[in-house]
Amino acid sequence: MTATLPTDYIGRFAPSPTGLLHIGSLLTALASYADARANRGKWLVRMEDLDPPREMPGAAAHILHTLEAFGFEWDGEVVWQSRRHSLYRDALGRLKEKGLLYPCYCSRKDWQAAAAQGADGFVYNGRCLRPEDRPHTDKPPAWRIRVNDETIGFDDGIVGHYAQNLARDIGDFVLLRADGFWAYQLAVVADDADQGITHIVRGQDLLVSTPRQIYLQRCLGFATPHYAHLPLLVNKHGQKWSKQTLAPALDENHKEQLLRQVLQYLNLPPAPEVSRPQALLSWAIEHWQPHKIPIRDIVTE
Repeated sequence: MTATLPTDYIGRFAPSPTGLLHIGSLLTALASYADARANRGKWLVRMEDLDPPREMPGAAAHILHTLEAFGFEWDGEVVWQSRRHSLYRDALGRLKEKGLLYPCYCSRKDWQAAAAQGADGFVYNGRCLRPEDRPHTDKPPAWRIRVNDETIGFDDGIVGHYAQNLARDIGDFVLLRADGFWAYQLAVVADDADQGITHIVRGQDLLVSTPRQIYLQRCLGFATPHYAHLPLLVNKHGQKWSKQTLAPALDENHKEQLLRQVLQYLNLPPAPEVSRPQALLSWAIEHWQPHKIPIRDIVTE
């Protein structure tokens, strides 16, 4: 379902069809939607379907149906990453022309055996950085971008200041995998720039990725959006609700209950009785107060 609003604010919701929407997805959808509409902005939907082996058949259509059932109205057409390979090839080509990329033939097992733990897994040790150190092989490489020994920080709308030294905390990271699939970091940066995204409201599981994305934005000459990273909804074991932790799919028979639950997590005032889910979304927009959103994870059971 589409709506149209003229604005300078452009936000987005970008689910991956690896599973169905759950309560954590609803939190992100509602928060990003309310933030956009409260600022008289556009809210786009992008389907991040770049990893076919992990995708669930029928999940993408189910996600869009669920969003409509819960009252969300997006602007323009849904964008599908699987149809935008030329955009990613162009971005990769520009980085190659700048001499920022190099081929990597390392197996994950080999390089991680000698690597230190960093902010998001192991820190790549530069094993393939120098041409003379690369193995002689016919197998296709992954392509990594070399990073600088510098701190990249930003002021998040919820978390506050966050920073990483990419060389120390992450290492040179992959943009195109050896199996031919695009890495999330490149695709999301290219898409956000192409769609003119100005504000990104998403979960704190992606906070650790943001300095890498800002680095890519700078390398490609793209503007950096405003970021706000939401608290994660977790189970009693402190694990983020997801397909892996058996998060139950959103039940359309309990739309109002689930929306009210998410409103509470976002510290919005209790809404009055309503006859349709759109009224609860309107309530969220009218009472939107991002400074009241909690920073820490929220246990939901």
